[in-house]
Amino acid sequence: MKLNTLLFLSFFMLLTSCNGQTSNTKKQTDRFKEGVVKGDTVNQLGSSIMVVYQDKKNTYWFGSWETGVYKYDGKVLVNYTTNHGLLNDRIDEIREDKLGNIYFTSANATSAISKFNGSTFTTLTAVPSENWKLESTDMWFKYSYGNTGKVYRYDGITLFELQLPKPPNLTNPFDVYSIYKDKKGNIWFGTNPVGVCRYDGTSFDWITEEDVTEFRDEGANGVRSITEDKNGDFWFNTEYRYSVYDPTTLKSNQFYRRHQSIGGLDGKKDSHLDEYLSTVRDNNNNLWFVTYRDGVWKYDGTKITHYAVQDQSKDITLFSIYKDNQGDLWLGTHENGAFKFDGTTFERFRL
Repeated sequence: MKLNTLLFLSFFMLLTSCNGQTSNTKKQTDRFKEGVVKGDTVNQLGSSIMVVYQDKKNTYWFGSWETGVYKYDGKVLVNYTTNHGLLNDRIDEIREDKLGNIYFTSANATSAISKFNGSTFTTLTAVPSENWKLESTDMWFKYSYGNTGKVYRYDGITLFELQLPKPPNLTNPFDVYSIYKDKKGNIWFGTNPVGVCRYDGTSFDWITEEDVTEFRDEGANGVRSITEDKNGDFWFNTEYRYSVYDPTTLKSNQFYRRHQSIGGLDGKKDSHLDEYLSTVRDNNNNLWFVTYRDGVWKYDGTKITHYAVQDQSKDITLFSIYKDNQGDLWLGTHENGAFKFDGTTFERFRL
């Protein structure tokens, strides 16, 4: 009798243990199905923070070229990588749709981007298409590099992979380095090295001036930034500004006028500071220009002010400038994390 009791108890414990394991496995499976993804809580950003973005909920996202993306809600810093479902650990662009979904593109990922719905990452795979159109609700993304001349258009359902036509007078292979939606709803594509293209939903108009194609004797750095100033003129990260018109109102075939503007940022006639990596217009209509090794420069329409950006008294290499929802300015850097402007100087962001 005792032996039978022991055998029964052993069998019951084994059955209970198996049921427990099954229950735990089911919970994990259910949780996976629900798409609850937790990143790694960290106490500092990685070093190569190239792009900064703030979403509608005022949460900050920091895109790295090596360690994925970081989310900061003002209290906790969370790091997401490929281990959590992110498509690639290099992030080149961060965007948000009207529903609050966040999108991440990477030059290392071909024909796909990552979408984060607040809980989980999914991969959107592009469909090759000739479906060029311009809808107010469309989102546009850069394609991975490789001289493909391609871009993405996302209508909320399908990610279309589109081939941008070449300018009529240039046959060089090219990449799209920047995308900008202007005040009139036109989409602009900054390329390397064939200039700038405007798409109005019907036609493609190109600007192929020397300053936006072959960048002097320093190679073709590409149009990495497009910004409109307070007068509606365009800046394509060079010392020139462009007034753009409806081509039907002009007697010539050009839909723009190019103006010599500020010249070199340092005021010298022959200056290597006549091209910039990134440009933004602040809430006071000042233009801010980011250079690779020579800090940040502010242009108020009359004068230029220089802001050195340093770490341990040494100039650092910069990549991008971003204006957040409050109008504060942020810098993305190659090796020194993110910097924020405090009204006087740019200081490294720390928790």
